[in-house]
Amino acid sequence: LQLCLTWHCVWARWPLVAGGLDGLSTWGHCSIYNRRLHPGFSYRRLYMQLDEGSLTFNANPQEGITYLISKGILLDHPKELAKFIFYTRTLNWKMLRIYLDERRDVLDELVTLHNFSNQFLPNALRDFFRHIHAPEERGEYLETLITKFSHRFCACNPTLVREVGLTPDAVYVLCYSLILLSIDLSSPHVKNKMSKREFIRNTRRAAQNISEDFVGHLYDNIYLIGHVAA
Repeated sequence: LQLCLTWHCVWARWPLVAGGLDGLSTWGHCSIYNRRLHPGFSYRRLYMQLDEGSLTFNANPQEGITYLISKGILLDHPKELAKFIFYTRTLNWKMLRIYLDERRDVLDELVTLHNFSNQFLPNALRDFFRHIHAPEERGEYLETLITKFSHRFCACNPTLVREVGLTPDAVYVLCYSLILLSIDLSSPHVKNKMSKREFIRNTRRAAQNISEDFVGHLYDNIYLIGHVAA
């Protein structure tokens, strides 16, 4: 009874506009937002359904998405599903990883939503892994993520590509170097930390066209800011 009274008070104090703003901060994009809503439309009902769908997703991703589609909240289209994931703050990252590994079409659309223009490579990689969490072990899925990120990063930074000589293949190599360096510098189990000189030497063996200064700045970023995939 007390719980019911509490919810009643919450909804009583939550007018339509305030509810809409609060919901938008949690579920930033839903297909239904772009439709003409009928006069009796209830944001209260919508956000209760969104909450139910998110909770279901966090237990079973496919069932959660199916529920939201069945309620008319989402369109069954990869771009719309990607936008929902990109702008939603309540999805469990482990379940999201499972879903994206199975739905590569949604993953493709999700990658294109990232704008890495004028971002330094390690910062862009951190931003990427905040939305699409890296798997705990190296494997095909991690390789897929880094490949897609590398192409997107180059597409967003044509000037940098020309000036520094970056290619998707070079960015791919640098990303793995950054991940390995992150583990090396942050792990308490690694006693002899990689020096800046060692990082530059090892990285330039694999990416010979990249300048020593650029690789050195990559090291400094990880040393000062920390892991790119934490």
